[in-house]
Amino acid sequence: MKQNIVKAINKGRILIYPTDTIYGIGTDATNSKSVKVIRKLKNSKKPFSIIASKEWIRKNCVLRKEHEKYLRKLPGKYTFIIKLKNKKAISKEVNYGKDTIGVRIPKHPFTKYILASKKPFITTSVNITNKKFATNINEIPKKFKKHAIIINAGKLKAKPSKIYDLTQTKARRIR
Repeated sequence: MKQNIVKAINKGRILIYPTDTIYGIGTDATNSKSVKVIRKLKNSKKPFSIIASKEWIRKNCVLRKEHEKYLRKLPGKYTFIIKLKNKKAISKEVNYGKDTIGVRIPKHPFTKYILASKKPFITTSVNITNKKFATNINEIPKKFKKHAIIINAGKLKAKPSKIYDLTQTKARRIR
């Protein structure tokens, strides 16, 4: 399974996958074409977050010394908004070329397959923006299913990640 998932990510395929919170939809965050498909499906103009290894985060983002303790919480049910120092590390379609990015590492067995690709990977809820998120495969809108490989892990916990803004000296909880 690992090889197939890594190949699919490298080919720019879109995945619907389980996280430690809800079902997500994602793709290689460097593949503009696939990111645009997700954006259209979700009808979203909001920046997307990514799943990336701690090494990737340290290499491509600005992480303040006082915020290292937050990175140690990963994997877990957290998304951290941090400054992106290497804007070329992701497609500008992910965050509209802004200098910040949301990063997370879900604490779910499937995440190891995503991380094995060594690519930053879109992580966003599999729903139309401002509609109910999916906690099981039956709740996913049909139009999403037509465009994605679906990894079914049964019913999930149903609570989105906590979001912290780490762009300033003092961390601020957003959600």
